[in-house]
Amino acid sequence: MAFLGQIRDLLKSGEFRPVEVRQVMIPKASGKLRKLGIPTIADRVVQASLKAVLEPIFEADFQPCSYGFRPNRRAQDAIAEIQFYGTRGYHWVLEADIKACFDEISHTALMDRLRARIKDKRVCALVKAFLKSGIMTELGDREETLTGTPQGGILSPLLANIALSALDDHFSQQWQQEMGTRQQREKRIRRGQGNWRIIRYADDFALVVFGGQHHAEALREQVTAALAPLGLRLAPEKTRVVHIDEGFDFLGFTIRRMRKRGTQKHYVYTKPSRKAIQAIKDKVTAKTYRSTRHMSLEEQITSLNRMLAGWANYFRHGVSKAVFSAVDSHAWHRLMRWIRGKHQGKHRIGMRELRRRFCDTGWRFACNGAAFTGASSVAVTRYRYRGNTIPTPWTPDPAAGDG
Repeated sequence: MAFLGQIRDLLKSGEFRPVEVRQVMIPKASGKLRKLGIPTIADRVVQASLKAVLEPIFEADFQPCSYGFRPNRRAQDAIAEIQFYGTRGYHWVLEADIKACFDEISHTALMDRLRARIKDKRVCALVKAFLKSGIMTELGDREETLTGTPQGGILSPLLANIALSALDDHFSQQWQQEMGTRQQREKRIRRGQGNWRIIRYADDFALVVFGGQHHAEALREQVTAALAPLGLRLAPEKTRVVHIDEGFDFLGFTIRRMRKRGTQKHYVYTKPSRKAIQAIKDKVTAKTYRSTRHMSLEEQITSLNRMLAGWANYFRHGVSKAVFSAVDSHAWHRLMRWIRGKHQGKHRIGMRELRRRFCDTGWRFACNGAAFTGASSVAVTRYRYRGNTIPTPWTPDPAAGDG
């Protein structure tokens, strides 16, 4: 309580000053390094307080096409929206990613958007102080932060959404003014103009297009122009135009339109991407290295179950049943080798003895009540597209307000 009282007094007197965030470099899947900024506990407390004040205000302005780091919204909502429009003729996709988004956001542009909504100068000054607080590198050197909002802070995702809402506003305004009604959209198609929608999750976004490839290609210039005032640019290696029949990866899912087996009908399917499948297999392999043989079988089974169930819970709203079985098969064989390596003596354990000593039902490994269940223990269910009806903690029922 004394700690919180001290922070409160410093804030009320205007003497509070954020200190540098400690920079840590963490590896990315691509092999590159990601910069992570770790604030002090006092700074985290103040950032959480700022977020509690600012978030309800900006949530009233944010567009429904944005799903990342927002209350009651998740990646599955973004996937469901792409699937929804993909089944309704939006077959061309501009899949895009913003290069070093959190590191390159212009402080000036961000503060301009903040001041347009927040008139309290003390709050604006406090946000700016966090942006300019600097970083302490791993070598102990202090560096100034001229751009960006360090990843790792409680406030950073909200500030990034405030900046990137300019992109949402640009395309949402186009949709409402030029494509908002069915008649408008049909008229544009007759004129050969095309229609499009943006779906964004943090710095990853996709533009789904009803029209031709040239319409999707032309949107690059619009996106570049909308991002330029924010000091941001597209990552060329992660930005491409693709037809939904070819499929593309978004937020760990592969989204692709295919013919349903036994029919001539085509549907948009979502399933875990190859990269996501390989990532979980690599984690299973790492957990069953010989260096982990000091663990008991009960601990190993429990650890694998938790990891696989957590992974499967993210991907359960898709065509994932066969994928879950394949991942479980990999995990079972790795666990089998791990058990045989752990308990081998003069003679290697045969499969018959392995089943007798370490399995309970069929070939399911079990020990002291812990049974290997894997990813298949998670039921695959359909995710319902919620559209513009997603409630927030401050507007419990937006659908009622529309009526």
